[in-house]
Amino acid sequence: MAEQNRKNHSRYIILWHFITSGIMLAVLVGSIINLVNSAPENTYSASLLVVISLLLFILWFYARSFALRAQDRAIRAEENFRHFILTGKPHDSRLRLGQIIALRFASDAEMPALAKRTVEENLTQKQIKQAIQRWRADRHRV
Repeated sequence: MAEQNRKNHSRYIILWHFITSGIMLAVLVGSIINLVNSAPENTYSASLLVVISLLLFILWFYARSFALRAQDRAIRAEENFRHFILTGKPHDSRLRLGQIIALRFASDAEMPALAKRTVEENLTQKQIKQAIQRWRADRHRV
């Protein structure tokens, strides 16, 4: 596996992000076309297909959203603990979750100073990642 860095740390699962979403979109469009072209006696079943298609799309979206939210909470706790181990103090309360998530890629040697700089300069996630000199890979992100 290639060494992880700022340019290649994003992760896309082809089957989940592209194929599944594409199939669900095709099913939704097809069910809407079916509803529009259905005979009056088939309107109820065609409507059910549209509702089921919408439900599948909503489930797909929230399955990913809930998993990421839970993982973000775990990252916040882990990084707060890591900062405490390195400095003896918890993270500054002014750090936003997105900033903490970006700081997880910083090495132990640079993380406390970068966290302080992030608060002082209100760095964005992108700026934090660009400022990291020694990248700490996170291969367990969902």
